[in-house]
Amino acid sequence: MKMTNSIVLLLATALTIPAFAQTTATPHIGKRQVAQQKRIADGVRSGELTVRETAHLEMREAKIQADKKAAKADGVVTDAERAKLQAEQNRASRKIYNKKHNLRSAQ
Repeated sequence: MKMTNSIVLLLATALTIPAFAQTTATPHIGKRQVAQQKRIADGVRSGELTVRETAHLEMREAKIQADKKAAKADGVVTDAERAKLQAEQNRASRKIYNKKHNLRSAQ
């Protein structure tokens, strides 16, 4: 009986460890958000971005933040959710570049 309880306890522990290994941490996504916000701020400061372009980029960044929050809501950020967030950040990065290098300026 004592051996059976030990086996059950060991098995239960082994099955719960992978659940604890999953995380809601998104350090790379957070660092990238900070970097992209800095790029937007630099574009505003230099006059490369108009008010309208800045508003559009900020809305895009807010959507990424909301999606990140939704991904974390259930306590686990899956690989698919990470990939979706990364794809969104890739698109946002391209938009930042394109808007900073078009012929419009805030001046």
